[in-house]
Amino acid sequence: MKAIQFAHHGEPKDVLTVTDKSLPEPGEDQVRVRVLLSPINPSDLLYVRGHYSGVTPTFPAAVGFEGVGVVDALGPGVQNLTVGQRVFARNSQGGNWAEYAVLPSAKAFRAPEGIPDEQVASLLINPASAILMVRRVLRVPRGEWLLQSAAGSELGRMIIRLAKRDGIRTLNVIRRKEGAAELEALGADAVIVSTDGPIDEQVSKIVGPEGIRYAIDPVAGQTGTEIFRSLHRDGRMLVYGSLTGEPIRVGEDPRFTLSGRRTLEVYWLGYWLQHLDESGFYPSGTPAMVQLIDEIADLMREGVLVTSPGTKYPLDEIQAAVIQAESVGRSGKVLLAPSQPH
Repeated sequence: MKAIQFAHHGEPKDVLTVTDKSLPEPGEDQVRVRVLLSPINPSDLLYVRGHYSGVTPTFPAAVGFEGVGVVDALGPGVQNLTVGQRVFARNSQGGNWAEYAVLPSAKAFRAPEGIPDEQVASLLINPASAILMVRRVLRVPRGEWLLQSAAGSELGRMIIRLAKRDGIRTLNVIRRKEGAAELEALGADAVIVSTDGPIDEQVSKIVGPEGIRYAIDPVAGQTGTEIFRSLHRDGRMLVYGSLTGEPIRVGEDPRFTLSGRRTLEVYWLGYWLQHLDESGFYPSGTPAMVQLIDEIADLMREGVLVTSPGTKYPLDEIQAAVIQAESVGRSGKVLLAPSQPH
């Protein structure tokens, strides 16, 4: 079979290669999945660059944390799945950028009925983050403002639609003026452009001088610093990434930092998925992961947590695919479509 791998960290376009490997056999409580589609997510590319925490590669390393496929073979002890079932493959160690992937049966979830492959391929990372950040961790009340940066991303767009559905007002930070009208059409209540002036000053003009109570940021650096300065004295801010690789400076003005009860928190999806059952986010009785996926599926069917499908690439065009995935102004989520077996 064909599979994508990398022998050392580096720029994805430079270090990712296509290799021929033996067809893997599933072990105890494992399944082999024939991969239909796998998205190129920021977390995949951070992993290749060596900037992704939580997963340490063993070189040569496989890539691809999400995907949709069909169960091709069962290992000993597997009882919850059958050959031929369509599944969402949560490959926590990477490996879905391949024609076949082997993973624990507990991480192969039956694909929700009525949802196309392009959506199932991106079932978890972005949709779960939208739900957990907005509904569970921050618990943003109806009528409140939620400030977010990188609002034009796929996750940012999901958050706009989810907030609109839940009666939350969104204030969205983007870098390019051209994207404002599209976000407003999705339901954004306000859009500000970071190059038009300090974010905190622009936020103050919209929500008032007391600031905003809820904020989320994947950018960090100057953007994160200005978002922190936008907070109400009782405000909460979740940081779920560091696109700039730069720190958030929270102590620049001691009078601001030491007044009130502003909270800066880290959000990492991997942590919450590991602790979902004891988080208290979902009623006991049914596994919390099952309830989360059911919640995601319902919102997908409503058109809320949907991903805009972009260009599909075969594995042999991995360099073009990763370049497209990070291109400015690209449309939709880039997907790898592994070659089908003969």
